[in-house]
Amino acid sequence: MFAPSQHDVRRFFCDAYRKHRDGSPVTPLEALAADWIADHPEYHPDFADADAAVAAVYDPDQGRENPFLHLSMHLSISEQVSIDQPRGIKQAYELLAARRGSPHEAQHEVMECLGQMMWESQRSGMPPDGDQYIACVRRRATRD
Repeated sequence: MFAPSQHDVRRFFCDAYRKHRDGSPVTPLEALAADWIADHPEYHPDFADADAAVAAVYDPDQGRENPFLHLSMHLSISEQVSIDQPRGIKQAYELLAARRGSPHEAQHEVMECLGQMMWESQRSGMPPDGDQYIACVRRRATRD
């Protein structure tokens, strides 16, 4: 199983940002990361200094959202949709994106469902419930 450290994840995003900014060649995953980074200019300062990024502490109680967690979730959702895993996520996401008129806004709503599923899994000690996750996305897709 692929299990990068926090340091590895932060370096990956900083490197993708730097390569994209410099016009250097990127891998397909770095290109996807760079696209999501471009959609979040509020995080650009976090990615500009890799050493500071590795050392940074992001405390939501102090109003500091973790940009690396946020973008990791974007990548996870993009991958899930591309392979339709868990089964049904692609259709649910596409419906949500069509209803919202924005794939980015839809991703943020899916992120809420993904975060809820992971929190419930950690709290209960049970595996993540993909069916509940898909149901959450579908509920969001069918409400205004």
